[in-house]
Amino acid sequence: MSLKEFGETNLNSLVKTIFVSLITSFIVFLIAYFIRLRSIDNFMPKYGFFIFFSILSYAILMPAFKKIRVYDGLACMPGMMIGMTMGMIAGFLPGFFVGSTNGMFYGSVWGMIVGITFGAWSGKCCGLMGIMEGMMAGFMGGLMGAMTAVMMVNDNLRIAGVVVFMVSLFIVTGLNLLIYRETKEHTKKFEGDELFTMVLSFILATITIWISVFGPRSALFG
Repeated sequence: MSLKEFGETNLNSLVKTIFVSLITSFIVFLIAYFIRLRSIDNFMPKYGFFIFFSILSYAILMPAFKKIRVYDGLACMPGMMIGMTMGMIAGFLPGFFVGSTNGMFYGSVWGMIVGITFGAWSGKCCGLMGIMEGMMAGFMGGLMGAMTAVMMVNDNLRIAGVVVFMVSLFIVTGLNLLIYRETKEHTKKFEGDELFTMVLSFILATITIWISVFGPRSALFG
């Protein structure tokens, strides 16, 4: 499989899904901003960076998640790899960015919720072992993301956030290539659509904004 082949067959769909996710999330953000958030002192300096990268994080995960959920019956090893990668990245990034505003406990909980959900749902393409792998990776990723944020709170946290996001973007790109290679000869259970992307992006953006701005905080962030 070549990158050219992947680009010719999947690039448009991948970009479309990311675009739909970003548009949906930013609409949620703009509505929340003009209704409530703009009245909060120092909102953008304090929360804007982390909410922005949370939205970007969900967007880069959507294409792989949208594609793999419509397949069953993949081989065990690639299926476990898909579940592990999705669970780890989907746990680490939300855990890191929410942990940067709310502390380790709340970042860990949110990271684990997102990571375990994405990981298990993606890993089910190869059965129980994939589900378990996705759950374990989401569990670990959520904790590690929040812990990393708290450890770096006084040491270039925003720069670390950019580095973490870029590394995750590179890994997720590889994940999309893996999913394409493993599913191109499989039959879909159903046709995925962008409505799923819109609904999931709306839910994730809404909860993340609420937790980051109005949610409870650890003593270090109080």
